[in-house]
Amino acid sequence: MSLKQHAENVWNEMKRDYAGNWGMDIHKWDWVPGVGVIGLLDYYETTGDPAIIGFLTAWATRNKRATEAGLVINAIAPFAIFPALYQVSGDNGFKEEAARVAKWLMEEAPRTREQAFEHTVTENVEFSEQVWADTVFMAVLFLARTASLLENEAYAQEAHKQMLLHLTLLEDRESGVLFHGWNCSTADHMSAARWTRANAWIAAGVPMILKEIAPLVQVSEELLARYRRLMDGLVRFQREDGLWSTVLDQPDFYREVSGSAGIAYGLWKAVDGGWLLPEQRYETAARRALKAIISYIGEDGIVAGVSGGTPVMESVEAYNAIPTYPTLYGQGLVLMLLSEALWRGESSHE
Repeated sequence: MSLKQHAENVWNEMKRDYAGNWGMDIHKWDWVPGVGVIGLLDYYETTGDPAIIGFLTAWATRNKRATEAGLVINAIAPFAIFPALYQVSGDNGFKEEAARVAKWLMEEAPRTREQAFEHTVTENVEFSEQVWADTVFMAVLFLARTASLLENEAYAQEAHKQMLLHLTLLEDRESGVLFHGWNCSTADHMSAARWTRANAWIAAGVPMILKEIAPLVQVSEELLARYRRLMDGLVRFQREDGLWSTVLDQPDFYREVSGSAGIAYGLWKAVDGGWLLPEQRYETAARRALKAIISYIGEDGIVAGVSGGTPVMESVEAYNAIPTYPTLYGQGLVLMLLSEALWRGESSHE
């Protein structure tokens, strides 16, 4: 089966009615469908398929009422498609809503004592003074896209600042990769898990963000150096089968497909953007991951091997107990990788 057919199957499954299924229900407003629609937008930008942008426009219009609820960091993710929807449709409502949410991020979103966005979620639970890697993809990507749309240098500077803060606070200085979270109150990384999908959120998110803000602000050498250390560390942790374990430094833990897809996408996206040197080891790592991930895509387009929703767990071992099941964020991250592969003219490797 071709990469294009795999991608078509993945996106067709995403738009099916899975009402009530936490992982696959597109009819709600949160980070899970948010990552899904970000992936669909990426696929549209590769293919230009009007059916995809039509679906996204209808989805956003239908769910606008949900955006009137209180804002939290994790549920900012779906707004990341609004700047593009405005540019395609000319509907000023998308632009106005993006501007409203960006203003909230700048002026009202809770921050830690280091001024990083505090990770807040729709569930009735608080993570006071905690910094999670997830935030870069869930909220900072949106802020960067809105900065580009509005040509707002202050928003672009904030996106740059948040990336640098997260790369600094989460860094494992020994390996170069990132821990899942940082607790500002206790000044530690809590369970100190080098969780693969946490690393994927930043591996994929940084080049996507830099694409938006580089025309508006100077990208610091420190940010690029930290990102390159991250990516070098990730390549070293890739397993023989082309995937990454659900915790990077635990080779006996199960392989995790969504995080692996995000890392591979980040490698290619960063090389294409000029943020990583076009070295063969990055190309090889991404192609090995793509080949392995294809084997997890069913003929129906369902992506297997995706770990469930994961807060910062109480121990490293607890990450290996997270069950796997189909999710829109797994579909979305894999679709992003397939889209990038198609854009680069990669073959199916089958």
